[in-house]
Amino acid sequence: MKKSLIVVFILTFCASCGEKKSDEKVPEEPTMENVKLMTLDPGHFHAALVQKTMYPQVDSTIHVFAPEGPEVQDFLSKIEQYNSRSENPAAWKVNTHISNDYLQEMLTQKPGNVMVVAGKNSKKIDYIFEAVKAGLNVYADKPLVINPEGFSKLKEAFEVAEKNGVMIYDIMTERFESTTMMQKKFSELPAVFGELVDGTPEEPAISKESIHHFFKYVSGKPLVRPAWFFDVNEEGEGIVDVTTHLVDLVQWEAFPGQIIDSADVKMLKAKRWPTILTKEEFAKVTKLSEYPSYLEKDIINGKLHTYSNGEMTYKIRGKHAKVSVIWNYQAPEGTGDTHYSIMRGTKCDLIIKQGAEENFKPVLYIQPTIKSPFDDVLQSAVDKEIQELFPGTTTEKMTNGLWKINIPDKFKIGHEAHFAQVTENYLKYLEAGALPEWEIPNMITKYYTTIAGLKMAKEE
Repeated sequence: MKKSLIVVFILTFCASCGEKKSDEKVPEEPTMENVKLMTLDPGHFHAALVQKTMYPQVDSTIHVFAPEGPEVQDFLSKIEQYNSRSENPAAWKVNTHISNDYLQEMLTQKPGNVMVVAGKNSKKIDYIFEAVKAGLNVYADKPLVINPEGFSKLKEAFEVAEKNGVMIYDIMTERFESTTMMQKKFSELPAVFGELVDGTPEEPAISKESIHHFFKYVSGKPLVRPAWFFDVNEEGEGIVDVTTHLVDLVQWEAFPGQIIDSADVKMLKAKRWPTILTKEEFAKVTKLSEYPSYLEKDIINGKLHTYSNGEMTYKIRGKHAKVSVIWNYQAPEGTGDTHYSIMRGTKCDLIIKQGAEENFKPVLYIQPTIKSPFDDVLQSAVDKEIQELFPGTTTEKMTNGLWKINIPDKFKIGHEAHFAQVTENYLKYLEAGALPEWEIPNMITKYYTTIAGLKMAKEE
């Protein structure tokens, strides 16, 4: 990088002039050959999951800038947990900077070159804006924005980032889920899939639905959520939060490698509704015996009503798409968050299910919409193209006419491990100095879509 070359030249010149003694140490300039992470205000456990794995390109010392509180302590506790685990322990060294002026301290000191942020969604876009203005790269948990005002700032932030030669990237873990990757791969094989149909609002060409739970286990321990997680003014409504992943997958699978413009999206219908929690359920998730005052606006008859559920149907480049998210209190015993998806093709439908029949693990099925010679074509594709993606994958014809795709268990690594995969991808982009040409316009369109859905749902 130009900056690195300039630093090397200056040091060499000074040494030759005798201006530096041989035993003097010159402060190391952070460069993309030496990635240094700064975690800002880690209010969500995803911030720690980025550090569950060590990376050879990343300095083992991380800097945490945050206000005093349980969120930063939870983050530090998880890092310590990763460092002290018996199998493949991490070796992070943490420098903590705790103050009320944590953002300005980070911007002034800049001990790193990449800001990691996962916390209050209401503050995230302001953190991002300040970081790119200061010449820092951004690695952020979704969603980057939760309202129209934030979306306007995001577009401007991308312009500033380009001007300053830095990168904004959101953490799209679901692109690395094995059945989703397989669904995408099959959709790119015309001999098997044909092409994506146009669909209708009632039977969209592509649908993504997910069910999540407030009470869950992370890294083997019960997750304690901050009370503000239930405040839509801070966290955002469900229709602009988790749906970010789903809208991203629609674009990524249906139009791989293509630039999608906001003008390509037309919102058709959207709705929102609350999840209702008892005081006892709220206490179990947050460890708080009383509702904070800022949640009083959402308390009805002693129960908390939080707008965590949402659904939208829209057209994207002429194809009908639908995404929906539901938050329940707790999953039934032995289950967890679930995902359902369908891509409808002219030759077959690609369906991901995660119900009781699948032992609550995602499974990809293929439902032919044509007859012979589909079976032979499918097997040929699995023997050739599919083996390159996931070696050892097999097919199983079910009695109901569906084909079950059996992906080896070694590729089913789980949600937490996907953070390392996304991070490794991000590090490659940092080294290259650029994202794929479609990533930034598609990020903008992704957030345009979620905000358009929120607007329509509120109007309804």
